[in-house]
Amino acid sequence: MRIEKCWFCSGPIYPGHGIQFVRNDAKIFRFCRSKCHKNFKMKRNPRNTAWTKAYRQSHGKELIKDAVYDFEKKRNVPEKYNRELVGTVLRAMQKVSDVKEKRQKAFFEKRMAPGKAQEKQQALKEIAWEEDRISSVMKPVKAEGVKTELIAPPKTKVKAAPAKQKTLVATKAKQKTAIKMEED
Repeated sequence: MRIEKCWFCSGPIYPGHGIQFVRNDAKIFRFCRSKCHKNFKMKRNPRNTAWTKAYRQSHGKELIKDAVYDFEKKRNVPEKYNRELVGTVLRAMQKVSDVKEKRQKAFFEKRMAPGKAQEKQQALKEIAWEEDRISSVMKPVKAEGVKTELIAPPKTKVKAAPAKQKTLVATKAKQKTAIKMEED
């Protein structure tokens, strides 16, 4: 079972899927879906179409030159079936895919690092701007000949009961509870 690549978007084409177009010179073009086939018929360049792998690679959004991609090359030399060889190939394929994922992740993080620094700088600018706005609201603005003050809620004076009265009330309450306890 061979998984082919789409000529336009480089996506996988599984057996029994996709469209094949054979040109007059016997060149075979395989497409994963009608979207790719229609774009091919409209003579669009995959490097200028934003959703294709060719576009992403040509604009530096994906990893291009890496030794891992050499393993994905098509090999047309048939080999005799050997169970041990198949087992080692499958283990090697798993290791290659793990390495490929790690390298792609590192490439992505490296590509996004300047953007994160820029976002952090922008956030700090916004915080400073908001702090300036808040502090300007709290500062009084002086106009010519006008007396200005900060707006504050009016102060109300509350008379508190003297401390002696509170203690007398508390002791009377304790005495009443003590008398009730003795009666029960």
